Amino acid sequence: QVQLVESGGGLVQPGGSLRLSCAASGSIFSIPRMGWYRQAPGNPRELVATITNGGNTNYADSVKGRFTISRDNARNTVYLHMNSLKPEDTAVYYCNVLITILGDYWGQGTQVTVSS
Repeated sequence: QVQLVESGGGLVQPGGSLRLSCAASGSIFSIPRMGWYRQAPGNPRELVATITNGGNTNYADSVKGRFTISRDNARNTVYLHMNSLKPEDTAVYYCNVLITILGDYWGQGTQVTVSS
């Protein structure tokens, strides 16, 4: 059994910053890929950023230069550092991890609201 625990969402003013965390625990051999997705009301879930266990990253064009994804392999934890936040970044953010043999897992989601 695998559990993902997300934290770090909240309300922030435009231009502000937040850091999301997602820790995986359980029967984990390795995690080739970790990432973040988001879903705004009325919209499909979309990719925000991913990172491999080798440190290769991929970002949505809309967040390049503002968001940074990182991971701590020893703690099976992925982070999303969000700077220069905009109202259009408002969404529920979901952690996603690809675990060897077990497959894809999703976090419970954390709300990020950017508003003055």
